[in-house]
Amino acid sequence: MGGADGRGHRVVIVGGGFGGLYAAKRLARVPVDLALIDRRNFHVFQPLLYQVATGGLSPGDITSALRWILRRQRNTSVWLGDVTEVDAEARTLRLADGASVPYDILVAATGSTQHYFGKDDWESAAPGLKTVEDATEIRRRVLTAFEAAERNPDRALEDGWLTFVIVGGGPTGVELAGAIAELANHTLRADFRSIDPRRATVLLVEGADRVLPPYPPPLSQAARRSLEQLGVEVRTGITVTDIGPDHVMLGGEGTSEKIATRTVLWAAGVKAASFGDALADATKAPRDRAGRIIVEPDLTVPDHPEIFVIGDLAHFAHSTGEPLPGVAPVAIQQGRYVADVIRRRLAGDTVRPFRYRNKGELATIGRAAAVADFGRLRFSGAVAWLLWLFVHLMYLVGFENRVLVFVQWAWNYVTRNRGARLIAHGWREPN
Repeated sequence: MGGADGRGHRVVIVGGGFGGLYAAKRLARVPVDLALIDRRNFHVFQPLLYQVATGGLSPGDITSALRWILRRQRNTSVWLGDVTEVDAEARTLRLADGASVPYDILVAATGSTQHYFGKDDWESAAPGLKTVEDATEIRRRVLTAFEAAERNPDRALEDGWLTFVIVGGGPTGVELAGAIAELANHTLRADFRSIDPRRATVLLVEGADRVLPPYPPPLSQAARRSLEQLGVEVRTGITVTDIGPDHVMLGGEGTSEKIATRTVLWAAGVKAASFGDALADATKAPRDRAGRIIVEPDLTVPDHPEIFVIGDLAHFAHSTGEPLPGVAPVAIQQGRYVADVIRRRLAGDTVRPFRYRNKGELATIGRAAAVADFGRLRFSGAVAWLLWLFVHLMYLVGFENRVLVFVQWAWNYVTRNRGARLIAHGWREPN
């Protein structure tokens, strides 16, 4: 392993998401041999996955090859591989293909996956949205549902083909619900002959008493109004008790309701990626209920100062008493911090604890509708939406991606068309 310079001090980053990538970029001029290992050879801009899932963007618009991003870092190697074991005593990683990778410093940045709260059998009927593969699968299910309804219009509603249920009213659920509603009410309205896509029901289910629970109540209320204006049916204080291939069961306050649907999408929770299990087993690190590693103030594993954990895999509650949210700005700041810690250690300098600077939160609902929370400054509507567009464009990796996405957004806004409405692999039922 290691870069062409052969500098000796071996740093291994596992995961090429926001945290891992920004840590790697920050280490470009630090005298270390750096290896970045990921299961995929590309970085994906997760906040825009929902637009791939609803045909607004293509996967290539929001992804960049890791080797291309890091091509000018002479101290860096990129490995395509799946880390399955950690030997904390020998400071060695084992890959699924049997390869062994030594390290002096390890940065764990593998992110999170869907959390079904003990109901893992629901996964096949209700996919989540964490990867490009998830996004293309959701796109296939959503578009195939309209195709199936077109073939049998008389029973489309009864069989649930035109009912879409999104479980979870956080940012991902809100964005999915709004995008599917726009798809049905505008993009597809003239595409079919036997059905009217505007008859589709988009149902957003949230167990809390309001959507976007982390946001202030006035912004949650604004988000709900925007969703309802798009035709989304919002149900709060309701939980899902069962999910099948053709239905979902809802319950709340002693009631139970069966909803006929062929398309259920999961946005209700996340848990630490499987690498967290291997790391915890090797280090005896404490974890929370979501499987995240509980880290020290400098983001290291207790009793293992050579191992850092960042992003969605880390439970960091030293600043606020509550774990930081699993959002891109947290991972980016932690990645940069860890790189600075490594540089300071090599120089013999002292290290300050990590401190997250919350620069604000944004969530989009649909066309010209979003909410923004900047502490004392809170607003919603078109201005928040324009700000959301600008921020996401700036965070996209690569100038080419920014241009492509900007052009797609401009075209979509003018025409209401979503040009990436592709059903891969031809016809098969969504579930």
